[in-house]
Amino acid sequence: MPELPEVEALAHHLREHAVGKKVFRVDVSSLSVLKTATPAWTELHGREVTGAGRFGKHLDLVAGDLHLVVHLARAGWLRWSDALSPTPLKPGKGPISLRVHLDAAAGPGFDLTEAGTKKGLAVWIVRDPEKEVASIARLGPDALSLDRAGLEKLFAGRTERLKTALTDQSLLAGIGNAYSDEIMHRAKLSPYATTGKLSEGALDGLSEAIREVLTSAVTRSVGQSAARLKGEKRSGLRVHARTGLPCPVCGDTIREISFADKSFQYCPTCQTGGKPLADRRMSRLLK
Repeated sequence: MPELPEVEALAHHLREHAVGKKVFRVDVSSLSVLKTATPAWTELHGREVTGAGRFGKHLDLVAGDLHLVVHLARAGWLRWSDALSPTPLKPGKGPISLRVHLDAAAGPGFDLTEAGTKKGLAVWIVRDPEKEVASIARLGPDALSLDRAGLEKLFAGRTERLKTALTDQSLLAGIGNAYSDEIMHRAKLSPYATTGKLSEGALDGLSEAIREVLTSAVTRSVGQSAARLKGEKRSGLRVHARTGLPCPVCGDTIREISFADKSFQYCPTCQTGGKPLADRRMSRLLK
């Protein structure tokens, strides 16, 4: 799933390549991705792209007083092309859900694609994203905007596990499954640590890890082509999606906790005092 660094990089790419161009045409192959009916997507036609940014993990393309807001969900992606095919998309055919032509039918632009059968890609066309897109309206503070004092205030009195808190977008915006694993590993904290009971030292380490992991990932990602971003993300991961491999810090074996539709990884030596966490799902399978 694209997280804060990848979405920031996509926004940067659009600022570099799309701003100043006019929307020639928007093709919609899958109406289900559109979460708003008005304004219609055709109202983007002829408008100049004036900016691009993000709200948490939402990508925002600005065209005058309209915003094309995208949440890529788990398997969505933006695919840029310097010369799109002018042929209109066929409804329901292929992975492309929406295409934005810039300047001309065969000019530059991008496709919004989604792999797999579980669909979550979402697009809104609105005038005020912070008021009209519910998932943006309920976002917590951006993960890169929060300092040490803000983090302590945010977690005060809370009882959920650290892994849950870091990935709760209404609490802290921008961090997903992969970077939460990396942040906890960098901070040497257990995914099962209780947020409201973190010590002063743990909060110091966590705040520093959030800043370092995300800033480093943004630095690596910004300037990369959209096609290379996924590989760039994988290359920078130390524990996430590395089950069974040695920890690059201590050499211990990276362990995994599995749930119905996702999993997370951690290093016992670095994060849990050498003790593997209980994985009830795997325990049932091994009985």
